[in-house]
Amino acid sequence: MKIYSWNVNGIRAVHKKGFLDWVAEESPDILCLQEIRVQEDQLIDKLKNIDGYNSYFNYGERKGYSGVAIYSKEEPLSVRNGIGIERFDEEGRVITAEYSEFTLINIYFPNGRSSKKRLQYKLDFHEAILEYCEELKKDGKKLVICGDYNIAHTEIDLKNPKDNEDKSGFLPVERAWIDKVIDYGYVDTYRSFHPDEVKYSWWSYRTKARERDAGWRIDYHFVSENLISQVSDAQILTEVMGSDHCPVMIELNI
Repeated sequence: MKIYSWNVNGIRAVHKKGFLDWVAEESPDILCLQEIRVQEDQLIDKLKNIDGYNSYFNYGERKGYSGVAIYSKEEPLSVRNGIGIERFDEEGRVITAEYSEFTLINIYFPNGRSSKKRLQYKLDFHEAILEYCEELKKDGKKLVICGDYNIAHTEIDLKNPKDNEDKSGFLPVERAWIDKVIDYGYVDTYRSFHPDEVKYSWWSYRTKARERDAGWRIDYHFVSENLISQVSDAQILTEVMGSDHCPVMIELNI
């Protein structure tokens, strides 16, 4: 089973760039999208009902902002939007889909660059998400936690670490939270398979960063330790265009 995650920076925008052709060609078993930036009444039927997939959406209350989606060939046992905390749920950042073999959490983490208030919101979201995952794990769930984390964990995960030490996305407090996630028994699947490889999943549009491969690795699949033995591959698909992010993928032996 192949599980893909992709921040599409607007599902309507990526649709115009061949998104449906890519889905048909790649044929992911599960596809998680972040930053769909659409309301339900703006979503055309071709995107709402992709042939061969069950689709689930969590729309942010603010128009043109945030939102996540899951397309799944297999129908989940259950699907839940949000984590039960209104200040986070109103932005449409989380969908949880439960399957017989694992539970999938698709997350679009906040960006903390606009203000100190927004950074604190991001840090609060971090703690709430970890608590949410821990509650699921206590119930014996095997977890896949994918999405745009908006954090580069270590210096190998971005092109210019020294220039970004004081910027949200690479702040010590944010990186320490990733350390905490790992300490709690979650595994960065890409680093598990590629401990030293330099590869990025996001590039700024502003400076033609993709042309120079001056990027950041901020899109992840973390899995709980009780699932890592069933992960057989993890990849970053840098050749896929259409967004300022590229898709990331894991394969499960299930």
